[in-house]
Amino acid sequence: TEGPTILIADALETDWRTAVLDTVPDAEWFILGNPPFVGFHLMDESKRSRIQMLFNNTPGAGTLDYVCGWYVKAAQAIQGTDIRCAFVSTNSIASGEQVAVLWTKLSVELGVRIHFAHRTFRWSNEAKGVAAVHCVVIGFGLHEARRKRLFEYESLASEPAEIEAENINAYLIEGPNVLIGTRPRPICHVALMEAGNKPADGGYLVLSCDDRDELLAQDINAARFIKRYIGAREFINGEERYCLWLDSATPKELREIIPIARRVECVRSFRSMSKKAATRAKADVPWLFDDYRPIPERYLIVPSVSSETRRFIPVGFIDDGSVPSNAVTIIPSAGMYELGILTSTMHMSWVRYVCGRLESRYRYSKDVVYNNYPWPEPTDAQCERVEALAQGVLDARAKHPTSTLADLYHPTTMPPDLRKAHEALDKAVDQCYRKEPFTSERERVEYLFDLYRTLTEGFAAEVGKKKKGRKGGDRQRAG
Repeated sequence: TEGPTILIADALETDWRTAVLDTVPDAEWFILGNPPFVGFHLMDESKRSRIQMLFNNTPGAGTLDYVCGWYVKAAQAIQGTDIRCAFVSTNSIASGEQVAVLWTKLSVELGVRIHFAHRTFRWSNEAKGVAAVHCVVIGFGLHEARRKRLFEYESLASEPAEIEAENINAYLIEGPNVLIGTRPRPICHVALMEAGNKPADGGYLVLSCDDRDELLAQDINAARFIKRYIGAREFINGEERYCLWLDSATPKELREIIPIARRVECVRSFRSMSKKAATRAKADVPWLFDDYRPIPERYLIVPSVSSETRRFIPVGFIDDGSVPSNAVTIIPSAGMYELGILTSTMHMSWVRYVCGRLESRYRYSKDVVYNNYPWPEPTDAQCERVEALAQGVLDARAKHPTSTLADLYHPTTMPPDLRKAHEALDKAVDQCYRKEPFTSERERVEYLFDLYRTLTEGFAAEVGKKKKGRKGGDRQRAG
């Protein structure tokens, strides 16, 4: 109050230690604030390059939000001190693939320990036209706090409930310090999940209902190349969209069906002007989707984005030849057992803490959520029980043919028979993990994180044995 100092500078290009902390070396310092939020997909090249420099161009740094830079700058500035820090941040830094990249830098390299945290809540603003932001608050330092405090919110707008925690990890839960990065294949021996088909077409291969009708009016021969196109919105809300699926079209058909020929030429032009080299290369095959995969006869569909208000992400089977879009992931070889596990409360507990977020909505991904999920090892009887009860969930849905999945899984309109079907399924899935019932979501998540740590330790040991075996074989062959 006697002599406040305001330093006008770029926070990410300034050495906080020399510019501020060393100016009053004997003071009791605290670092706190509400750093600016810019999502990684909205950053310009200047901001992105600053973040990548702070992370030494670590793989995955390109997925980090702008706010992550403030955590690194603070952690660097407090080295060798007992200064405590706290930042308001968007909740995206505590979920999804950002967590492993950010906290490998903070905890492993710089020694940061979380002292307290507020899990996701809605930070509103009194200014007109300003959207509410979904935030977390993280307090940290380099020393272990004597008392660690975790604040949880029953809903985004409710008051927090405080619990004391032995340890708060990077996902802002009480549990071991594990970091869940991207993984190209499942950690357990389960069916592979695939991404959907990405068009990168400039809007010329994807059709609205009106587009489809207009195209057919121009040339009825286009009919056999039009397929239903299904993404998260279409699957959950029952909306209709179509696409041109031209993998079987002959060069003659691509030229002679005029409305198709026009659209294909527009795709070629669009891709050839792309800034991405990989997209420009696909201009040579403009009749195919950019990320093209043949359509399985039957597949389990998992929406990539779903409302956080739903108790379950709606999943289900598709067997009508619909083309899955890049807004969903699919499991071509899945059966009822896989559906049962993925639509269980156990799996949803993992989703809520591990998946990325789009605002507050779930952003499901195969490389982070599915491939890292610790599956149970059920007996044959337990597996059959899960399969039967998963079919019971589908049967309950079928009793409401005029309702969309959005209707069926809305928290206030979910039918009682569907609720009961899920409750029965939940008990069967829980028993695949252990005999004792789980009493809370926190208990489920702590159990899954412990199981994940056990699996990764076993996975690392197995990889080590294989590498050692290969070295020995090389020596033997060389001899």
